[in-house]
This record gives sequence, C-alpha cells and structure tokens, in this order.
Amino acid sequence: YIYTGALLILLIASVVIFGFYVLAVAAVSYGVALIIEYVFAKLRKRPFDKEWMVTPLLLTLLMPPAVPLWLIGIASFFAVFFGKSIFGGSGRYLFTPALVGAVFVLISFPSYMAINWVDPVTDIVGGATPLMNLNGNVTPYPYGILQLLMGNVPGSIGETFRLGIIVLGMLLIVLKIADWRIPTVYIGTFFVLTAIFYYIFPDFVNGRGIPYGKDPFLSLFVGGLLLGAFFIAIDPVTAPMQPKGRIVYAVGLGFLTFLIRNFGTFHEGVTFSILIMSAISPLIDGWTSKQKKVEEEVQS
Repeated sequence: YIYTGALLILLIASVVIFGFYVLAVAAVSYGVALIIEYVFAKLRKRPFDKEWMVTPLLLTLLMPPAVPLWLIGIASFFAVFFGKSIFGGSGRYLFTPALVGAVFVLISFPSYMAINWVDPVTDIVGGATPLMNLNGNVTPYPYGILQLLMGNVPGSIGETFRLGIIVLGMLLIVLKIADWRIPTVYIGTFFVLTAIFYYIFPDFVNGRGIPYGKDPFLSLFVGGLLLGAFFIAIDPVTAPMQPKGRIVYAVGLGFLTFLIRNFGTFHEGVTFSILIMSAISPLIDGWTSKQKKVEEEVQS
C-alpha cells in the first residue's frame, strides 16, 4: 500500500503539472484493467487481485500527457491481459506488466507516442522532451536542473516531478520496501559510463556529427531514469532474489540504458533495459545461488 500511495502522489503531482486530462488517462487505464481483472477472477474462481491498482497506475505514469484515450485503453488491455493475467496474476508474471503495455504501444503506435508531449509552461503539444534535446545536442540547453527536478518540462506523466521521485524513492528504501542496491547501482553505473564518454571521449561522434557523450549530471535528470530506477526496476517479482544478483542486475540496467540512449534508435533506454534484464533475471539468480552455495561449502 505504501508503494501504491507513492505512485498516487506522483499522479497527483502530474495533474498539477499537466492538467486534468491526466485523470481521464488514469480513468481509462483503470477501467480497462478492472474489467480484465474481474473477468479473470470469475473465470478462475479466485479472489479478486488486491494489488490490481498497481499496473494501471504505473502504466498511466509511463504515458505521454496528451496520449489519446483509445491508446491508453489498448496499452492497459495488453499490460493486464498479456503481461499479467495469463501468467496467473500478481507475483507470477515474467515482466513488469505496465512495461509490457507501454512498450507494446510504443512499438505498435510510435507516431502517437512520439508527438504527444505537453510543455506545462506553454501548453504546447509537441515532439520534444528534455531527453530528446540532450540526445540531439541542442545548444544552448533549454532546461536547468531546478526545472528538471520540479517537473515544469515535457515528459511522460510520471517522470517529470523528479524531486518527488527521489524523495519517495528514498522513503521506499528506508522502509525496506525497495532494495537500495538496485536504484543506487543502476544510477551509479549509468552515471559512470556517461561521464567516461563525456570527459574522456568528448569528440566521439555519430554520423550526424552529434557527440555520443552527454553531460552526465543532466543525463540523470532527463527521461525516465529516476522513475525506472526507484519504482520499476525494484519489482521483487522480476528482479533477482540474491543481493549479489541484484547488483549484477543493476549494473546491467545501467549499461543497457547507456547503450540504448547513446547508440540506439529510441531516445530512451530505461523500459527496454528493464525488460531485457528481467528476462535474464532467473539466470542471474541461478548463478548467484551457485556462488553462494560454493561459498557456504568453503566456509563449512
């Protein structure tokens, strides 16, 4: 309930930043999810899933603020049906369901996902976000750290109020709802790799003459890195169980996010990185479990 409450706070903040249309997006996401959850509960003759609210809420936070309502409906259906329910519900899915829905519509309807970003200052709906500006080497860079922290910038519904994400994420860690290893190692790995390219290989450019290396400090406060690190990657169902495995998992997340952001087709790499690392999470668990067993045998 504390985790859900933290997500609700981010949703409320997004309503203040982007307006009441966010509530319509959330309502459609919840409505579709509720219908699917109810149908599956009836068909399987099981109690209604008490954690059903998490997936549509998190999915809402991953969407552009001006996303068409029919599109969030499709995303919610795909997230709950294919990402969660067919695997047996909460605690049994292979990938974080909200990510499954978000990535499905991102790949299937890329034009709608690329142009529905709202500038909360001007209310102009366009196709540019702080991450896209940074990746495109827009100079002078139009956003300061304070703007990026407070959320007065374009971005997905839940990613822009980064000060709130940090504070609430730290609260989850203090209350031991989230394992500190995953967000800290994830963010740290990404920062170190970005800093290496920025400070050591500043002239390494792509075919358009745009440097691959981006300001490592700004890179932390653009896109969905903080939201992904503090609220998605920590999912205990998809993350490894062993502490050492979670560190390996987080290093992989940081590396893949850096790789996709700087060398991939998509501007953002957080969602794809978490999906990829979730897929190999059982392998990481198997490896770390063997390592732990060997260590225990040596000690005994």
